[in-house]
Amino acid sequence: MPEYAARLSRKGMTVKKLYEEYHTDYPDGYLHASFGMKLRQFMLQTNAIGHVGHCAGDRMYIDFAGDRLEIVDETTAEVRKVEVFVAILPCSHYTYCEAVWSQKKEDLIKACENAIRFYGGSPCAIVPDNLKSAVTRSDRNEPVINPDFEAFAEHYGCAVVPVRVRHPRDKALVENAVKLMYRSVYVYLEGSVFHDLESLNGAILKSLEKFNARNLTRRKESSRKLFDSVERDTLRPLPADRYQMRQRVVATVQRNSYVTLNRHHYSVPTRYVGKRVEMVYDTDTIEIFHGFTHVATHHRNDTPYEYTTKPSHNLPGRKGSCESDLQEILSRAAVIDNIV
Repeated sequence: MPEYAARLSRKGMTVKKLYEEYHTDYPDGYLHASFGMKLRQFMLQTNAIGHVGHCAGDRMYIDFAGDRLEIVDETTAEVRKVEVFVAILPCSHYTYCEAVWSQKKEDLIKACENAIRFYGGSPCAIVPDNLKSAVTRSDRNEPVINPDFEAFAEHYGCAVVPVRVRHPRDKALVENAVKLMYRSVYVYLEGSVFHDLESLNGAILKSLEKFNARNLTRRKESSRKLFDSVERDTLRPLPADRYQMRQRVVATVQRNSYVTLNRHHYSVPTRYVGKRVEMVYDTDTIEIFHGFTHVATHHRNDTPYEYTTKPSHNLPGRKGSCESDLQEILSRAAVIDNIV
């Protein structure tokens, strides 16, 4: 039995194929039904699992479905595959689903944010699979989280707790949610043709409402009712602004104590001349770091070939200039000839 149980975990292997091999070796042995029953009993005894409790508002499990959906270009009839993102709150089993263009960090962060906004609050932790867009380096004790995904989680007050590598039971709930999406959302969309991502996600949300309104197995309430009564109030309040993903670029401080981004120059203190700094920016602000030291913050200005300077940086050539001594010059001029 140990050998048969080990082989059953291989892709494409079935109990029927195993029985055919067994019956060839032992023609007077068990019949097919008895063989299957003995095999299941052995696997249950050797693979016993424990129950894991889930607190309300504690975690949100996320994953991508293996089977992708399609979008057909209206003019060229070209078919483009899209990924399907699935999120679930394990306490209430309240599920969210969305189609995105890819599994890149931009699409992953956008889908996670839409899921959090869909729930109306943020959980204590987000539990992703070991995707490169979420986890830079997987490790049992100290995994390295993607900096952009970590910044997104910090914006919503969440920790990132990736599942262990090659431990599918750690994310059994979201794996099961993906299977349920195949049986509900995918079946609902079967036969329909979508020409853009917005119309596809609109149809997914309609199917998702019906799915979440169904009673859970062997329970009298649906996941939506369970979420409203148990989990909604335990989620953390959402921040006023949506997350803006920041870009990072490394630059060297020039001799005039400026760094350049998009042909615009920003000042830094003179002690960083010749050193490499990291510029972290979004649509509004630019933050400059040297290692773990915060150097400066500027309002973003995309006007080319101009300079943004902070007086506190005390750059050379500024002290004693006409701008700083203008009041004194006007006072001396007024003594000579007070012209109004």
